[in-house]
Amino acid sequence: MEASVILKKGEGRTIKAGGAWIYDNEIDRISGEYENGDIVRVEDFDGYPMGRGFINTASKITIRMMTRDPKQQVDDQLIRKRVERAWEYRKAVSDISSCRVIFGEADFLPGLVIDKYEDVLVVESLALGIDRFKLRIIELLKEVMGNDGISIRGVYERSDAKVRLKEGMERFKGFIGDAFDTNVIITENGVRYNVDIEDGQKTGFFLDQKGNRMAMQQLVGRMKQGGESVEVLDCFTHTGSFALNAALGGADRVTAVDISEHAIETARKNAELNGLSDRVEFITADILDLLPRLCDEGKKYDVVILDPPAFTKSRNKVKEAAKGYREINIRGMKLVRDGGYLATCSCSHFMDYEGFTAVIAQAARAAHKRLRQVEYRTQAPDHPILWAGDESSYYLKFYIFQVVDER
Repeated sequence: MEASVILKKGEGRTIKAGGAWIYDNEIDRISGEYENGDIVRVEDFDGYPMGRGFINTASKITIRMMTRDPKQQVDDQLIRKRVERAWEYRKAVSDISSCRVIFGEADFLPGLVIDKYEDVLVVESLALGIDRFKLRIIELLKEVMGNDGISIRGVYERSDAKVRLKEGMERFKGFIGDAFDTNVIITENGVRYNVDIEDGQKTGFFLDQKGNRMAMQQLVGRMKQGGESVEVLDCFTHTGSFALNAALGGADRVTAVDISEHAIETARKNAELNGLSDRVEFITADILDLLPRLCDEGKKYDVVILDPPAFTKSRNKVKEAAKGYREINIRGMKLVRDGGYLATCSCSHFMDYEGFTAVIAQAARAAHKRLRQVEYRTQAPDHPILWAGDESSYYLKFYIFQVVDER
């Protein structure tokens, strides 16, 4: 007999609006026996059934909903259907050579992320309940991909994020099954990368910027068609992805900067892999120190790209993060020649669209620049945005502007 979680009167507004999380302070009582990770029924204060989810009282997110249908059992049949639909969706909207195949709540498998890098899967499990289904989901993914002639040679787990500690879970990374070479060569937008799935950030590579990188490659290509010489500054280059797309688009010179020597070394190797070393210069430096120095030197670029890490991972530090975004955008705009282009983004969930847009407007005023918006983009479609579900809202905000002197 399943335990039942009864919400307080007036609570549960998030899941009633389409969300997937129930916090500890929304729960009135729990009826019946359970272990953390079990599936439980969820009822409103008056007994109205709201669905089923898995419970973990060690986490502030006490319930993660698996189904809103109170008659639906959370069984192997349901898990299979979720996996099949996730894969069919990717085949329809994405290049599946390397892509995110499971994106947590947006694929109705809360707390689980699985990325495919060519013939390797990388798994990140962030919730206790979904951890119980993890191995079965991997089996099912291999099966549905096999039906399309795709053979997976290895699976690696990167469940080493600190957020697991908030779930009462240990951090872990290692092979699921046989060991294999954890350096994987992938191709995206015609650019080849060596992805280090064991020690790279997150699951090894930021697949969510795929379309945005292509947008920059195309922009530079169109600029070159006009007969212009194009010089690009790529800030927070990480493994060199934006820099290499710009170079492949035809940029005459790209300067790529990151504070991490390990990232820069990886980026250099990626440039060599693509035969682009002669056009891309890599510099190890702190962007916050470098940008003011370049401004003082009067340096100008045709394209400036700002792709910083998340400046905040909590709601109470948004104001502090806004200052950081404002500062780098002021400096970035000043480095763009009159009529050149700025690409700027934020990957912080807590820096929302309105806040980020306001920061950019403030930066333009401070830099005495006027912006003409070329386009606004979000994450690649293999990272789907589930409307009404704040848990998978579009965390990635990406603008391309033409920057003109104030006149």
